[in-house]
Amino acid sequence: MKMRSLALSLAAAALVPTVAQAEEVILKVAHFLPPVSPAHTKFISPWCDKIAAESQGKLKCQIYPAMSLGGTPPQLLNQVRDGVADIVWTLPGYTPGRFPTSEVFELPFITTTHEASSRAMWDFVQAHSLKEFAGIKPIATWVNGPNVLHFRDKEVKSLDDLKGMKVRAPSRLGTKLLASLGATPVGMPVPQMAESLSKGVIEGALIPWEVVPATKTHELTKFHAEAGGQYAMTTATMIFVMNQKKYDSLSPELKKVIDDNSGRETSAWASAQFKAADAGGREAALARGNTVYALPAAEMAKWQAASKPVAEEWIKEISAKGVDGQKLFDDANALVTQYSK
Repeated sequence: MKMRSLALSLAAAALVPTVAQAEEVILKVAHFLPPVSPAHTKFISPWCDKIAAESQGKLKCQIYPAMSLGGTPPQLLNQVRDGVADIVWTLPGYTPGRFPTSEVFELPFITTTHEASSRAMWDFVQAHSLKEFAGIKPIATWVNGPNVLHFRDKEVKSLDDLKGMKVRAPSRLGTKLLASLGATPVGMPVPQMAESLSKGVIEGALIPWEVVPATKTHELTKFHAEAGGQYAMTTATMIFVMNQKKYDSLSPELKKVIDDNSGRETSAWASAQFKAADAGGREAALARGNTVYALPAAEMAKWQAASKPVAEEWIKEISAKGVDGQKLFDDANALVTQYSK
């Protein structure tokens, strides 16, 4: 009897680590930038620290930066849908056509500040775009900072100066914007941009300030043209999303931790981290002695007029899919205005 009791005790003891381990969930979080990037250090790591603290250590992240789970940036969406990763940060613009309605926030001269536009985007997605997120749960949706034109060797101050120049485009609509302005757009993910700039494959790039230090853009370019006025020339939409099955597998307690760190204000907080990084990127260019300048208001009016057909074409395209493109465009504008007050 004593031996049997001892055996049962040992068996019970052996189960204790298994139970404890079962209570801890490790989330594989993947993205495409280096671990020194602001996205990693200022947004993803702090978010992971927060859910770990609020779950009392039951939720933990294993972060895989720089595509260390394999694949290329456009494959991140498939990775999270297929469960290769549990959570990813990515840009919908890397997979044209998969987020047709929320793409409205990448149209020229539609967004204002980081936080206001990101709150608007979250509300818009909840109202109009959840079908685009089948199989994945949105944690945050936001826009990055105003994209700036960074040029290797030429100070561009007018549409005539820009004409024919090969410029990296961030997305499908970024491509259309550059084409409408007379440039020759070259689409590519951020990780490919530095080599293309250094080899002269492209003469410039349309990117926000925050990615400048990590990609060494300030070392590869000399001139940086900012758009003046209230509205950004263009931005890129960003999403932080979770595999739906992984979320569904969590206990109610752990689901609440994820939910408490998702939504409109999480989206605004994420965008604020990119806003702070924008300031750092701009300072890096100035510290190197590069020329940073704002395009004059009169010139910007010409750029806005030239790019107006991009929005008109988008409205027609989305309407052809069976939805009211004009209403989506108007709703996005109204939400940006509402949160910009």
